[in-house]
Amino acid sequence: MSGIYDEPELYQLACAYRDVPAEVTALLAWCARHGALPGGRPAASVLELAAGPAEHARELAGRGLRATVLDRSPAMCAYAAAQAKASGTDLDVVEADMRDFRIEGTFDVAITMLNSLCHMFTLDDMVRHLVALHGHLAPGGLYIVELAHPADFFTPVPRTSSEWTVDADGVHAEVRWGGREDRIDPLTQVTREHMTITATSEDGTIRTVSDVVPNRFWTLTEFRAAVALANGGIAAEGFELVASYGDFDETTELDAPTAWRMILVLLARDGKERHRIAR
Repeated sequence: MSGIYDEPELYQLACAYRDVPAEVTALLAWCARHGALPGGRPAASVLELAAGPAEHARELAGRGLRATVLDRSPAMCAYAAAQAKASGTDLDVVEADMRDFRIEGTFDVAITMLNSLCHMFTLDDMVRHLVALHGHLAPGGLYIVELAHPADFFTPVPRTSSEWTVDADGVHAEVRWGGREDRIDPLTQVTREHMTITATSEDGTIRTVSDVVPNRFWTLTEFRAAVALANGGIAAEGFELVASYGDFDETTELDAPTAWRMILVLLARDGKERHRIAR
């Protein structure tokens, strides 16, 4: 039986509750607010990591950015390329591991959406990822990361639901992804999340995929530690955490009761950039 990452169409359907255009508007607003590119120019290029169907990168490409996506799943890469071609969107697709990759050029902004960094299972994984990424960011560029909010794991009532339904393009989908019955390993902070998507088309055709997906959750303290360790392995000045948000807007603080995501904004610095800002 294939896993969820071998079924990009069903994966995209399961995530159809997201308002990708609104989220991209927020991403661009944060780029304008927190970026420090030379001359104050706006971001013109984006790298989406663990991109899957690459919906955010495709939306950004449609708004004029040069877009590249990276994913280690051949099925996801093929699907993202096909979707971009079908819509007439320019998109470069790279099949690679986000812990250790080298691609041509640098980017003004990088993004990782949908808690995809949950696949960094150890501190070493996260540090390797950050070091690899920094070499592909322009000085003054940003790395914007969307993680699950720690309140999902540390409070009696999670901020997000593990079961939902989606209706899109004539297909009805019932989704279950994780839940409190999937116990977290207290030593590794990894949960083996049981997930199922059942999609029913208007003609009665039913498609189902079930999988067990390992998922490591990260606290803010741990992520800060990973950044500090990564900075020790970066020749330039590394990353600085410059902002955090609890939703895709400018008003929801990370510690707000309504915060449902942990969105972190990292600024890529080097010596010249620090000098320019300090003057």
